[in-house]
Amino acid sequence: MKLVIVTGMSGAGKTQALKMLEDMGYYCVDNLPISLVDKFTELSLKSTGDIQKVALGVDIRSGEDLPQLKDVLGRWEQKRFPYQILFLDAGDETLIKRFKETRRKHPLSGTGRIEKGIEAERERLSFLKADADLIIDTSHLLTRELRQELEKIFVEDQEYKNLYITILSFGFKYGIPTDADLVFDVRFLPNPYYVEELRDRTGEEPMVQEYVKQGGTADVFLGKLVDMLDFLIPNYILEGKNQLVIGIGCTGGKHRSVTLASGLYGQLERNAGYGVKLFHRDIQK
Repeated sequence: MKLVIVTGMSGAGKTQALKMLEDMGYYCVDNLPISLVDKFTELSLKSTGDIQKVALGVDIRSGEDLPQLKDVLGRWEQKRFPYQILFLDAGDETLIKRFKETRRKHPLSGTGRIEKGIEAERERLSFLKADADLIIDTSHLLTRELRQELEKIFVEDQEYKNLYITILSFGFKYGIPTDADLVFDVRFLPNPYYVEELRDRTGEEPMVQEYVKQGGTADVFLGKLVDMLDFLIPNYILEGKNQLVIGIGCTGGKHRSVTLASGLYGQLERNAGYGVKLFHRDIQK
């Protein structure tokens, strides 16, 4: 039998993940009391029916009993029982935004601030995140993209490393992205804004890309950037980082940054060791 414990932060997508796993043939049980987890697993192992894959949703709703899960996992380790922990996470700003949009209270915030509830939840779930086999940060994932990631892991059995890279083009005039880990300024490149026939076009179009890349400076920069990331990314993975946002900015976020962000995406997406997503924040402004 294959067992996956689905856990993580409230608002990070656990419910959607369980529904997706159910579609993939998993028998899903959500919010089972911790005192019953061991017994449920034992009965599932003895089952001679069709239950071969089980997904068990466990999170902060278990309340004061949650720490007991440490003992359960310890016994499983001693028995060499095969299981995986899938931890769904998201940045604090993203979680706060989701709670406000749905007008729901955080389970630990009570009548206080959502931020305090998130902080307390992170502390209580820290032991599960530390032992997680798979960590997926959903801050920048659409629902269909989360499904694609889960299908890669649980259907196609592809190797998964806990790093998802977002390449984000932006315009400095609209502000530096608050969630960017690395920011690169490409305002030194030729600017199509001053060419009338290119001004209203974007860096997704070949004629704009050719203008930005004239002289070869853009390609040299891109090559050096890829070399640096080839060094940084494996070290980020070893350090346990699961989300990396690379910001590439020009003045308006429409031409030069879009061209370079698209070029970087084309280089990094060839690597199967991590997920890569491209997003142009200011291209329509």
